Amino acid sequence: MTIHRFAFPTTIHFGPGSRKLVAQELQAHCLRRPIIVTDSGIAALPMLAEFESRLAELAPEVYAGVHGNPVKSQVDAGVAAYRAHRADCVIGFGGGAALDVAKAVALMAVHPGNVLEYAWDHPQVRPIDRPLPHFVALPTTAGTGSEVGRSSVISEDDTHVKRIVFSPALLAKAVFADPELTLDLPRGITAATGMDALTHNVESYLSPAYHPLCDGIALEGVRIAARALPRAFADGRDLAARSDMLMASMMGAIAFQKDLGAVHSCAHALSTVNDLHHGLANGVMIDHVMRFNRSAAATKMDELARVAGVPDFIEWLTRLKAELGIPAKLSELDVNAGHLPRLVDIALKDICHQTNPRPCARQDFEQLFAAAL
Repeated sequence: MTIHRFAFPTTIHFGPGSRKLVAQELQAHCLRRPIIVTDSGIAALPMLAEFESRLAELAPEVYAGVHGNPVKSQVDAGVAAYRAHRADCVIGFGGGAALDVAKAVALMAVHPGNVLEYAWDHPQVRPIDRPLPHFVALPTTAGTGSEVGRSSVISEDDTHVKRIVFSPALLAKAVFADPELTLDLPRGITAATGMDALTHNVESYLSPAYHPLCDGIALEGVRIAARALPRAFADGRDLAARSDMLMASMMGAIAFQKDLGAVHSCAHALSTVNDLHHGLANGVMIDHVMRFNRSAAATKMDELARVAGVPDFIEWLTRLKAELGIPAKLSELDVNAGHLPRLVDIALKDICHQTNPRPCARQDFEQLFAAAL
């Protein structure tokens, strides 16, 4: 008999205004010197100044060196800022990139060596064997769900190849999921991050791994996102739609502990080679990969259509992309045939497709990328 292990340990404070509870959380743990890890765009916005003001009784410091797809040097700079501030805890405030760097800063504040040496595929992977500083997360996008995840994706500075540090030790001690922090997201970011959340739920459900708990969460995540994403895109101040998308995002990230699929392998390659936003890359590739998967997952595709409330799931994905302004083809994003060999190489090496419902060989990735061009 096979023994399966399930874990859902994250404490989540969900709802408008939940950001106001962070100071109380830190003070309850006798923490006084937080470092706020965020990205350079958010650093200039009123929402960060407002959040900082709520920590006035503490001594917060801001590290805003995160931009684009996060790389090792951003983590190194964050660790230096943590130590210079003599911080005793980490607050991740932002989208997936900022939250991933925040986790890595917490890790490397107390561990030796290079953050990439803790990646799961490093030939001499270092153990995470020391207690990490208290870490809390506040998402400002509804896409990656990194706030409830146990991984941090950090790229190499020179090659931009993504490395994944994975450990339950990286989980936030508390998540403050406040949809008010997502109200001012630009429409393009709303679309791209929303497609990321949807993809997480879809690929998790289609994964052949055994995890009925995640299956239930993923299906409900698809149901919620299918109705909320067009509304959040149409009216960015629709708090109910923003709330639903923030929940769907967390559900996708919780569900994908069951693993993902070939959409993500393609997206990781596109981020590496063409520096595409991860959610946008998922959005472009999802319907192409689902057509490839249909023969191996027909029953599950029917169930996805049912919860989305549509006759045909793949046709609906194509229509949804058009409604959200997600390009139908990679060529619209300056990807060309000359990029294909490296895209295929990287996608093939990526771990995510190992749990795709239909196995992917080199020629399959060649055909997927060619079809998406």
